[in-house]
Amino acid sequence: MPDPTPFSTAVVSWFATAARDLPWRRPGFTAWGTLVSEFMLQQTPVVRVIPRLEEWLTRWPTPAALAAAPAGDAVRAWQSLGYPRRALNLHACAVAITTRFGGVVPRDVPSLLSLPGVGDYTARAVAVFAYGDRHPVVDTNIRRVIARAIEGAPDAAAPNARRDLPAMTALLPESDSSAARFNAGMMELGALVCTARAPRCDECPVAGLCAWRAAGYPESSVARRPVQKKYEGSDRQARGIVLGVLRASPDPVPHAALSDALPDSARLGRALSGLLADGLLITDSDDVYALP
Repeated sequence: MPDPTPFSTAVVSWFATAARDLPWRRPGFTAWGTLVSEFMLQQTPVVRVIPRLEEWLTRWPTPAALAAAPAGDAVRAWQSLGYPRRALNLHACAVAITTRFGGVVPRDVPSLLSLPGVGDYTARAVAVFAYGDRHPVVDTNIRRVIARAIEGAPDAAAPNARRDLPAMTALLPESDSSAARFNAGMMELGALVCTARAPRCDECPVAGLCAWRAAGYPESSVARRPVQKKYEGSDRQARGIVLGVLRASPDPVPHAALSDALPDSARLGRALSGLLADGLLITDSDDVYALP
């Protein structure tokens, strides 16, 4: 492995001028806001997250504020962000933070990992970006940059914490503040420059240190993942239709109204069963449905 110092220095210097102005990077942004943003950013583009994040934090500026609201309000406010189970997990997080941590988002990784719906990436991201602690943070973008620039591979292998975290740790600057900027810079580099399908190598701050470039850009021998199934006509769309009807109604909704919105009885049945199993709906013996 090459000397990590020139590599990390180049990334941090580039990030200082190339970083996007995003709410969670601004001075004074709270640890709670960071946690909320990380939940929202899971598999959701930044442009869709920003307006919903601002609405959410205006309405629930603290974990205690969200914990005091019904879980259904969180699902309703989630709107079009997708994967609404995340809204329930975030509500459960708020309850746990309020009851177990005095309303303060914990700082240490083990405590963060004890929160509902918080995995290794999110725990480390909050510890680093909210509190400035020195930890490796590894997402899809960072794995791709490391695979190309350090390992000389065209694509990252499947996620593996035992491999990924030490690889990122080896590149981290020694100081906490520089390490935090380096984590963020690596994410930004993968998101804006070292992209999956059309990397902009002529704009890359570490092009001169890139092992993939030095090797002549070898192509991947691994087949790309199959294209995701169409949303139109899918069970995911059916779940979205059902939740859309329930979000729009201040009162519980009878089965007949849901059938009007989704006439395909088989898809409706699967959607209701899945949403009930996930805790995103509640029902009674009268076949009436509501958000929790």
